[in-house]
Amino acid sequence: MRAASPAAALTGGVAGAMGPVPPAFPPEAPLGDVLAAMAQARASAVLAVDAEGRPVGILTEQDVSRRVAFRLPPEAPLAAAMTTPVIGCAEDAGLWRAVALLRAGRLRHLPVLGADGRCVGMLHRAETLAAVSGRLLGHLDALAGDDAAVKEAQAGVATALLGEGVAVRDVVSLVSGINIELHRRVLDRCLATHGSPPVAFTLLVMGSGGRGESLLRPDQDNGLILADYPDAEHDRVDAWFRALAADFNAGLAAAGFPLCPGGIMAMNPLWRKTLPQWQHQMEIWARRRSGAALLFSDIAFDFRAVAGDPAPAQALRRHLARVLEANPALLVAMAGQNQSLTVGLTLFGGFTDDEPGPGTRTDLKLHGLMPLVAAVRLIALRDGIAETGTPARLAALAARGSLLGREAAELESAFDLLLDVVLRQQLADHAAGQAPGNLVDTAAMSRGARGALRDALKAVRGFSRGAIGSFTGQLW
Repeated sequence: MRAASPAAALTGGVAGAMGPVPPAFPPEAPLGDVLAAMAQARASAVLAVDAEGRPVGILTEQDVSRRVAFRLPPEAPLAAAMTTPVIGCAEDAGLWRAVALLRAGRLRHLPVLGADGRCVGMLHRAETLAAVSGRLLGHLDALAGDDAAVKEAQAGVATALLGEGVAVRDVVSLVSGINIELHRRVLDRCLATHGSPPVAFTLLVMGSGGRGESLLRPDQDNGLILADYPDAEHDRVDAWFRALAADFNAGLAAAGFPLCPGGIMAMNPLWRKTLPQWQHQMEIWARRRSGAALLFSDIAFDFRAVAGDPAPAQALRRHLARVLEANPALLVAMAGQNQSLTVGLTLFGGFTDDEPGPGTRTDLKLHGLMPLVAAVRLIALRDGIAETGTPARLAALAARGSLLGREAAELESAFDLLLDVVLRQQLADHAAGQAPGNLVDTAAMSRGARGALRDALKAVRGFSRGAIGSFTGQLW
């Protein structure tokens, strides 16, 4: 693989690309004072902020030349020349999102806003776009469009990044980040329609989204943690969130995220409740340890907050650790269920035929990624590791001595290879006008590629069997 190009920067966050916070003034500040401070700071833009320090306007060098020079007296207020409202970018957004906003709005400056709405830095067009190759820009422009356009452009960006030699894990991080951004966009649009919620809430994503490992067409796995409220208010509060959740899940479906066949979505009351109710639900799963409880645990335990206050999700993660410590039999039951996750190799070392009909392709998500992800999850949950991503869990397990460093590195390599093969298959399906899938034609691979894939699956099989056996005591 070629060395990663500067386009790899797109897979990171905005923090590494932003400059310092520009000078800020109240809107009524005299322009003479503002321009003097702007010159002294050698800043190309200043912000107008409200009493809480949140940007309400921006004045750039271009604004000065167009609106101020020879037009407004020094005593005129900043509000007379500034541009408002301010287009900003969230501090936790991916750099790809910032590039899309800069190009779509033909902006030269993009304030980066923290959770409290205050500016924490500034992105400048020239420096930000310098990391992007010309062949990517068309795809990035589409990422500023409507939901369907963003989902469509996602495949183009991934293809271009892989073509430039960006590591597959970084590309998947970008793909997954776009998926999360779409969740936030759909939620913001629903909130604009429904108004202020009766109580605060946190949006959770679970499954591959919670791990940051979702690909082109993941099912929905989401839920809401609601702030606690009096029982007498239940009908009113639940009615509001029931309507919001229904619109949210429908909006995600329209954007390209299929409804979860198992109903793991916020519109289902099981996945929409207060923190104490979530905590109690996990205790129930730990006691039942069968059927739906195990299915839900496999998906839900990879949860993370993607909108709203993250504190309730952090509290729920701590509670889950206590539940598992007090109920180790739940992990044993989960391990027993995960025994059905076999790898895609036959007894004689060939690749399994998972394709209905005459084809012989292998499902390398079901029979490659999933056995590895499930086994790593089990050990990470047992050891109280808070990370949800598979590579992060492997690194944490190696750091604490639960895995040898050599084994962790081998499994990370296997994970990356399987991700690469499955993602490239999904991109090929998309380019052919088909729904992205996980069936891979191993016969079409070169001999070397087949050998590497076979070795990766053997590593996953050995690790998975050992991990599950450590819980169940069962020999293979």
